[in-house]
Amino acid sequence: MAIDGFTTRPELAGTFGMVASTHYLATAAGMATLERGGNAFDAAVAAAFTLHVVEPHLNGPAGDAPIILATAADPVPRVLCGQGPAPAAATIERFEELGLELIPGTGQLPAVVPGAMGAWLTLLRDHGTLPLRDVIEFAIGYAEHGHPLVPGVARTIATVAGHFRTHWSDSAAQWLPGGEAPVAGRMFALPKLAETYRRLLSEAEAAGPDREAQLEAAYQAWYTGFVAEAIDAHAAREVFDESGRAHRGLLAGADLAAWRPAYEPTVSLDWHGVTVHKAGPWSQGPALLIQLGMLEALGELPPHGSAERIHRVAEVAKLAFADREAYFGDSPEAFAAMPDLLDPAYLKARAALVGDSASAQLRPGSPGGREPRLPGFLSSPAALAASGSVADAMTNVEKPEPNGATRGDTCHIDVVDRWGNVVSATPSGGWLQSNPTIPELGFCLGTRGQMFWLEPGLPNSLAPGKRPRTTLSPSMITDGAGGVTAFGTPGGDQQDQWQLLFLLNHIADGLDLQTSIDAPAWHSSAFPQSFTPRTRAPLDVVVEERFPREVFDALRERGHLPVQSGPWSLGRLSAVSRDPRTGVLRAGANPRGMQGYAAGR
Repeated sequence: MAIDGFTTRPELAGTFGMVASTHYLATAAGMATLERGGNAFDAAVAAAFTLHVVEPHLNGPAGDAPIILATAADPVPRVLCGQGPAPAAATIERFEELGLELIPGTGQLPAVVPGAMGAWLTLLRDHGTLPLRDVIEFAIGYAEHGHPLVPGVARTIATVAGHFRTHWSDSAAQWLPGGEAPVAGRMFALPKLAETYRRLLSEAEAAGPDREAQLEAAYQAWYTGFVAEAIDAHAAREVFDESGRAHRGLLAGADLAAWRPAYEPTVSLDWHGVTVHKAGPWSQGPALLIQLGMLEALGELPPHGSAERIHRVAEVAKLAFADREAYFGDSPEAFAAMPDLLDPAYLKARAALVGDSASAQLRPGSPGGREPRLPGFLSSPAALAASGSVADAMTNVEKPEPNGATRGDTCHIDVVDRWGNVVSATPSGGWLQSNPTIPELGFCLGTRGQMFWLEPGLPNSLAPGKRPRTTLSPSMITDGAGGVTAFGTPGGDQQDQWQLLFLLNHIADGLDLQTSIDAPAWHSSAFPQSFTPRTRAPLDVVVEERFPREVFDALRERGHLPVQSGPWSLGRLSAVSRDPRTGVLRAGANPRGMQGYAAGR
């Protein structure tokens, strides 16, 4: 399938600054921050706080925020981990006492330490230049005075309105004003969240005029002060969840007080003249690197848009994500496995498993001679889904079951400034639909703990103080001349499949940022979802219907079960880049979802 050069919008180019995100108001807030003299980190924080207000079905201040950053002074990318760990009371034994085989995806039990706010305050303190007031005022304004509600938020609230009325009255009070679901396009305010942010700002500024002292005071107010106290009281309440029963939470104020976000090195791979940087095995990020290494071992790519390319990429994804299931997690064993998983000889041997026909097997390898072990649940009938049932993990919330089970998604932010600072962040969690609203604060806890396994001895087995193996996966690429590109997408397990397509389009095929984003997309559903109910569809490959019919037919001939998705339905990528040789900055954003935008000059 040839690329004809048409794009839904231009690739932006300039020399001052670029911001791209999944919501145009967040992009505008970030760009306004650059215009007033802030740097890329100030702009990213302003965009992030705004996303808490305008995409509350996709992220919130008590969610998660893994960040990859590079500074003008130190261009080596590194990770700031805004993924909070499991509470001290969260043990496998506790869930066994409750009679649960999987951690519910809603309610109190899957809550982990809220990492997003801590990460953003830390990024602003360490690398920003502006005071908290200058970057949080956009979010306060939209929460206090209202903002035009995008359709995705309205759909989500309407979908879970019955559940709120029946079980979560505090959520109903905030999200169903007058008892009715809000209408897309109309103004919608979050006054309690505005009050929380105003109090946070007040406590920060009470620390005096020093910017860093203010930000530390804000951090303490969140993690040991009034926010932590309200979270502690909220988590002690019994809440109905998707298990069909009510449970108290395991998270406590002491868990918040004991945690700080930390910097760590990226995991990286050299590929096609660039270095691709990802977060460590507590994320799914290294799966992107494994896919790239296997594709490199297989030689020249089949033509762009062909069934042959879709087949090869889908089969490589199956192998990479099988290794994710066997070896990734926040454990010493997972970190020790990384060099062997990325060893060229191992990747070549794995690539040799790609045949002419689709495989339905979940086949982890043996890096460094390790014996692979998959969760026992994956061999049960409950782990298999009907074809087409896990087709799209983008922006729509599925119709909830009687037990209130729903699915949420994610946001993304990329920023680059004229000095050479760059950031890629994938905030998520704290979804309005997955945990009851805390009435004093106006936001919800995250439910990332559902990604842990309750089987002992796995890299991603639940343990107190351990980070869940998240799907959140920001990306950065660098070249030997100082060039840098930051990119990412929402999409749960699909993030590192859709980002792979972007890299193949942009680096291997030489397409610009916007053309690479706009190109038709696909993904495999063959490996287990990271979210409850943890199912997989072994032969499904989901393909946007812009591909011609002969592509679908050829995939069937190879044994795939192609699932036709909407023409613009898979992924919400955004990207920014900087070429230090010319000083030119570039940006692109996805039309899918009809919310994302890039801005710059």
